[in-house]
Amino acid sequence: MSSVLDPKIALVTGASSGIGRATALALSKAGATVAVGGRRTDRLEALAQEAPGEILVLDMDVSDPESVRKAVDRTVERFGTLDIVVNNAGVMLTGPVLDADLAEWTRMVETNLLGSLYTVHAALPHLLRSRGAVVQISSTSGRISSAGAAVYSATKFGVTAFAEALRQEVTEQGVRVVLVEPGFVSTELADHIADPNHRAAVKAMAESMRTLQPEDIAAAVVYAVTQPDHVAVNEILVRPTDQSR
Repeated sequence: MSSVLDPKIALVTGASSGIGRATALALSKAGATVAVGGRRTDRLEALAQEAPGEILVLDMDVSDPESVRKAVDRTVERFGTLDIVVNNAGVMLTGPVLDADLAEWTRMVETNLLGSLYTVHAALPHLLRSRGAVVQISSTSGRISSAGAAVYSATKFGVTAFAEALRQEVTEQGVRVVLVEPGFVSTELADHIADPNHRAAVKAMAESMRTLQPEDIAAAVVYAVTQPDHVAVNEILVRPTDQSR
């Protein structure tokens, strides 16, 4: 087991499944002590049993700024510092704008965009002290918008814009900001799409290619945060070889 990230302390949001879960495991295998946040704490407990290193399970709702603050505070109280934050929590409730369920729009904005902002706001004072790293998980939908994904793309464009502005604010103080933009990844995100036609279309598109696995994105995160301190990997775009756009 590698110890390249020992004794770093990392916080991963949305860690109960998919990219978040794989990233938490990869960071742990690389030697980091990891706090994992999410609402499905039973899954987080199972993750903690699988990880090789110490895992702190946090009942965390990123759409609630108070919940975020408490999760960050608990992490720092437990471990004394915070070195890496991976903002991964997100939902993909795609569908056409016409007749859209506005509650789904609100949920995406609160989770994908505001949740990421809340987490950075709570963690940044600690990251400035540790000269740490923020990893923002965006999407190819954060650089190319498409029909049926208007609001999802809007949230991811927001994550991308926020990451660049944040980078300009904190890079000279030693905090590295990393934007990771995955293409199609084999996760449960598409399962939550309410519109049956759009859900079927997304799944058919994914089945037409060799999709990425969550571990592929986790490897990109570990690569970025294990570079020497003077090296900032600011953006990683990862598509399946078979994905054209």
